[in-house]
Amino acid sequence: MKTERVEIFDTTLRDGEQSPGCSMNLEEKVRLARKLEGLGVDIIEAGFPIASEGDFAAVKAVAAECRDVTVAALCRTAEQDVMRAAEALRGAAHPRIHTFVATSDIHLDYKLKKTRLEVIEMTRNAVRLAVDYLCDVFAAAVDSGATILNVPDTVGYTLPNEFAELVRHVRERVVGDRTDITISVHCHNDLGLAVANSLAAISAGARQIECTINGIGERAGNASLEEVVMAMSVRADSLPFLTNINTREIYSTSQLLSQIISFGVQPNKAIVGRNAFAHEAGIHQHGVISNPLCYEIMTPESVGVTANELVLGKHSGRHALALRYEEMGYTLSRAELDSAYGRFSELADRKKRIYDQDLISFISSELDVQTAVANREPWTQVATA
Repeated sequence: MKTERVEIFDTTLRDGEQSPGCSMNLEEKVRLARKLEGLGVDIIEAGFPIASEGDFAAVKAVAAECRDVTVAALCRTAEQDVMRAAEALRGAAHPRIHTFVATSDIHLDYKLKKTRLEVIEMTRNAVRLAVDYLCDVFAAAVDSGATILNVPDTVGYTLPNEFAELVRHVRERVVGDRTDITISVHCHNDLGLAVANSLAAISAGARQIECTINGIGERAGNASLEEVVMAMSVRADSLPFLTNINTREIYSTSQLLSQIISFGVQPNKAIVGRNAFAHEAGIHQHGVISNPLCYEIMTPESVGVTANELVLGKHSGRHALALRYEEMGYTLSRAELDSAYGRFSELADRKKRIYDQDLISFISSELDVQTAVANREPWTQVATA
């Protein structure tokens, strides 16, 4: 039975927008934020306020517009960063300051120019400042510390077993028996493992996943929201967790993002790609026609796609061809189907995709003959001596 809930932290508007070619203006950000709120995400990370006036304005606008969802602003541990984020969130119904600091030795040496002890002190001061500010504004009582611990794999290097062990270590050493602290994870997809790492982290005790619609984000992207959510939905036997996502809104949200950034997903993208519920192989098409469960582990409708698609190509068989003719209003005899299939196969070897007009042309000559025979004038043969 599903007993625990995993929160979905959507960073499409912040980390996702950093992907080359995926920038959004203020109006587009607000429009997508409304859609994300309707989708049911728990937290919308709306931007990085100190980065630019545009990001500050976007966080402020999303905070004002979206009243039923937590709105987060990203900031570094410097005091001016924290205050800028707090100012952008002043009008939020449910604000969250998301502060971060690099901790790996290579980042300390080459980027921050700080020692480990200096980074620890920076973190302590920033969290104390953020919490004190929110306590004053919203009377939120916290014990001078953060309640969300974010464990990131910023460069997508970790393997699932390694990441799970790291999360497990944080849970045991830092969280312990406390129920007021949530471990969150933020995984990148440089090795194609962002979703796998996120799910491994959930199994190890994390209860919040930072992700993006269509998996957009820096370099190869972030963990894909739709893949994370549907993995937990379809494989509830191994991942017995609830989310607040209305899965039937997934496809339309994906389409809205693609429309806004003019950056579509690849055809074979899981869940929302054009081919996610499309079938061309004859064996697969026959199985899907008989029962979609033969080759579909979820229904198209469950993610907001109207129906699956049988793509007619050189791998298709007679069952799919016959079904398409029926959908077009033609009922063919076995001989007519065999004849049409022969023409179809010959063309499919030369053409990547077959269209309805092609199918009509396969049978039009036969239909013309049948029509002529049916309408011909009666005649009488005269025998001569």
